[in-house]
Amino acid sequence: MFIVASIVAVVSLLLTATVSGVFFAYSNSVVPGLDAVRPEQAITSMTSINRVILNPAFLTSFVGPPVALLLAGILIMIEGGTAGGLLFIAAAVIYAAGCIAPTAVVNVPLNNALDTGSIPTDPAEAGEKWTAYSQRWKRWNHVRAAGSLAAVGLAGVALLVWGLDG
Repeated sequence: MFIVASIVAVVSLLLTATVSGVFFAYSNSVVPGLDAVRPEQAITSMTSINRVILNPAFLTSFVGPPVALLLAGILIMIEGGTAGGLLFIAAAVIYAAGCIAPTAVVNVPLNNALDTGSIPTDPAEAGEKWTAYSQRWKRWNHVRAAGSLAAVGLAGVALLVWGLDG
């Protein structure tokens, strides 16, 4: 059981770190890069990115962390590592609150509203649409980046605590 708990713990850390990197990259390069081009181009590009990102690799890295973190916590607690297990469970809760919830409540609805099938032909209208989208989307993506980074950090601490307890 120790081997299984160890594998699940490491996989949970890797999945959480992977999605954390995605959110961090969006906050620091993708959306700022799109802000630097014409709004019509930004809308077209972001819509394309949002469609393409819905793939098995991303979806696994996005929905996998809370499941893997929770499972790691349970398995570690079964192994007698109560403190480490509870920290993994806390990381799952932080990830769910800081990543899943904002995505479902803010980012995906914004993406859907942006992807209306038509891009405003008036540059001023396109600019207003992009600016409204980009500012709110970035703010909440920063929350997702921070939430996932906090979950990664907590999972790392959980591994250390479990190792010290064992």
